[in-house]
Amino acid sequence: MEGGPALRRFNCIILGAAGRDFHDFQTFFRTHPEFRVCCFTAEQIPFIERRSFPRELAGESYDADIPIHAETALPDLIERYEADFVFLAYSDLAHEEVMHKASIAQAAGASFALLGPRHTQLRSKHPVIAVTAVRTGAGKSPLAQAIAFHLVAEKHRIGILRHPMPYGDLRRQEVQRFATFEDLERHECTVEEREEYEPYVERGLVIYAGVDYAAILAAAEAESDVILWDGGNNDFSFIEAGLHFVVLDALRPGDELDHYPGETNFRSADVLVINKVGAAEPASIERLRQHAAHHNPRARIIEADLVIEVDAPELVKGRRVLVVEDGPTLTHGGMSFGAGTLAARRLGARELLDPRPHATGSIAEAFRQYPHLGAVLPALGYSASQRRELAATIRATAPEAVVDASPARLDRILDLDQPLVRVRYHFEQTAGPQIEDLVDAFLESGSSPRSSQATRKST
Repeated sequence: MEGGPALRRFNCIILGAAGRDFHDFQTFFRTHPEFRVCCFTAEQIPFIERRSFPRELAGESYDADIPIHAETALPDLIERYEADFVFLAYSDLAHEEVMHKASIAQAAGASFALLGPRHTQLRSKHPVIAVTAVRTGAGKSPLAQAIAFHLVAEKHRIGILRHPMPYGDLRRQEVQRFATFEDLERHECTVEEREEYEPYVERGLVIYAGVDYAAILAAAEAESDVILWDGGNNDFSFIEAGLHFVVLDALRPGDELDHYPGETNFRSADVLVINKVGAAEPASIERLRQHAAHHNPRARIIEADLVIEVDAPELVKGRRVLVVEDGPTLTHGGMSFGAGTLAARRLGARELLDPRPHATGSIAEAFRQYPHLGAVLPALGYSASQRRELAATIRATAPEAVVDASPARLDRILDLDQPLVRVRYHFEQTAGPQIEDLVDAFLESGSSPRSSQATRKST
């Protein structure tokens, strides 16, 4: 109305880690100009605070790039920008840690907020299946890959969307399509990106990621009839799903109730998949079932395991080996070992070498930042210099063989002298309703098993 009061603008800071933060900006803040984003912060991933969010991707309300700062500067940033709100927009945080961040914001005078699915999820014109988890490293990607392979066998055209990992030039990463190994090189993918994309590319499948998920979804929809969301960390899906699988880690019972936003996934799942049952105590599996019965009684329960495959076991037995594991699983995922360690022990390695005395540069800093790590090397490679430091650490440790449990295929990106033994793992269901049947029934009926159960109960 002409002559009415001016729009009240709230200065905002978004706490992020180069993923959900950019998505929340695109889906909520661009359409709510009363919330003015003054800056982003960055955490978990090295080097990403050295950039800015491009003005071209920010919308016409912004006439300059939006700066990105290290999260450690939050109190000063709240004062500098006179921030009214601090929005948390990244994942895999203990609930206690979330409240510490809230307290830091409030102590500096700002309000603290979290955006949920209603304000951030996109809707597809195709059926959507989402695979998420309660913690990083629970095994969601092997499940997502198993579902993808089933859909292909059933002659579906699938659009696979991966939780974002735009760690480079954001202007060039608005929409990314990976169909070949050359695409990985062209987009200058980090080791973490390769860990997620290569298993699909190896099987001839196309996977999408990037910054603008409305444009990414549209691109995937143009060549598919089913959308599959392969989640990152323990974040909830960017796309509203009709069938939602959530992976629980039987080696870490209780994490489903004390980590954010994994508990969101746990409570909203259609199907709960208790994974790694072969290595878990029966009491841990029962504890997860009890939590599910109490907090999400409508969800279907499945038990599963990760089957480990080694391509050259003779290079491990009786030898001094260095184990390299999936990076995020070990770092902010909180695991002290992974599939590579299990494989090396089962195959009778004479010694699992400790890389910590030989770590250099940012690799040594990672060991200081994550003191729970032991005689295992996280596959960190977020920059060319860090990849060189990773290779230097391996050479200095001087193993007789490298046990590579990183899906990124280190032999493709590092120049190593030592023989490399590749460890892979695939999803195998052990109990509960067959996942393939649940997927097929959803695509035939358009409703999830959870909503179907609720309908049966109401009638």
